[in-house]
Amino acid sequence: MRSSMTRLFLVRHGETEWNKSLRYQGHMDIPLSEVGLAQAEKLALRLSKEKLDAVYSSDLSRAMETAKAAARFHDLPVEVIPELRETNFGRWEGLTYKEIQQQYPEIADGWRKNPRDIKAPDGESLSEVAKRCFIGLDKILDNNPDRNVLLVAHGGIIRIIVAKVLGIDINEYWRIKQTNVALNIIEFHGKDKAILCLLNDTCHVTD
Repeated sequence: MRSSMTRLFLVRHGETEWNKSLRYQGHMDIPLSEVGLAQAEKLALRLSKEKLDAVYSSDLSRAMETAKAAARFHDLPVEVIPELRETNFGRWEGLTYKEIQQQYPEIADGWRKNPRDIKAPDGESLSEVAKRCFIGLDKILDNNPDRNVLLVAHGGIIRIIVAKVLGIDINEYWRIKQTNVALNIIEFHGKDKAILCLLNDTCHVTD
């Protein structure tokens, strides 16, 4: 008997002012910048050519705004999955990496080497993020057999999902590049078998 397949269009949200200034956002609800809104429209135009059956988003506005732009072309609601929020960076949120290195040198060094287990003060480790991330992803896969689904999330969440698909240790997840409004496509043949078809594609926003 043929197993079902979910085709997941996995997208990072558009640019925010904090992305531009290289500040850690985490759970801070930073909206899209004017550039980010324009990026979301370009993504929406590209995805208008695809058949989408459902649209999901993190509950942070930068992801929801990006998802709504695409959902509009398909007359679909945006369903919110809070488990797919970005990593909580605690006291690091609002700081640049340089500022983090200056203020928290030992923790920053440990986190860079072992983000799976080490966390920012008052924040989350990647193992904690991965646990909730896969709960959210499983909800989507359970509810969408043989469907095409758009999910708009965050760089950290997408890296965790791609790392699992490719069998990469999440301590190495920074090796997976995710640009704002990058499109990734993954075919899930059940929860334990997946094929990465497209990674970090931004042709829709390049001149």
